[in-house]
Amino acid sequence: MLTITQALRDQIVAHARADHPDEACGVVAGPAGSDRPERFIPMLNAARSPTFYEFDSTDLLRLYREMDDRDEEPVVIYHSHTATEAHPSRTDISYANEPSAHYVLVSTADCGNEEGPVQFRSFRIVNGEVTEEAVEVVKEY
Repeated sequence: MLTITQALRDQIVAHARADHPDEACGVVAGPAGSDRPERFIPMLNAARSPTFYEFDSTDLLRLYREMDDRDEEPVVIYHSHTATEAHPSRTDISYANEPSAHYVLVSTADCGNEEGPVQFRSFRIVNGEVTEEAVEVVKEY
């Protein structure tokens, strides 16, 4: 199960809405071994695409060095789908290389940039196997 604060959930959703119609992407880092997302890190979708996301390799290298220096790991890796449901695509599954991370997908298909309902779902992706998990939104840890 993913346990995430309301504030972090709101930041992820706001990023997804702001980048619509392109997919948004980013990471929520947390202390290594804690499984607790704490630090919101929005990233630039280098593909700038409504159907695909890609972290810029230079930004990603910088992020991993920074997390290493801070004894953090990527607890949540998130991105949005702008026209489809919040479920990993074949491409998403093939690029998933953090077996301990929660892969969060937000669908802005129904609301776009506007306020309105979004799908916010979390998955574990290990060796190509996708398992949806419950999401518990808490006020604070």
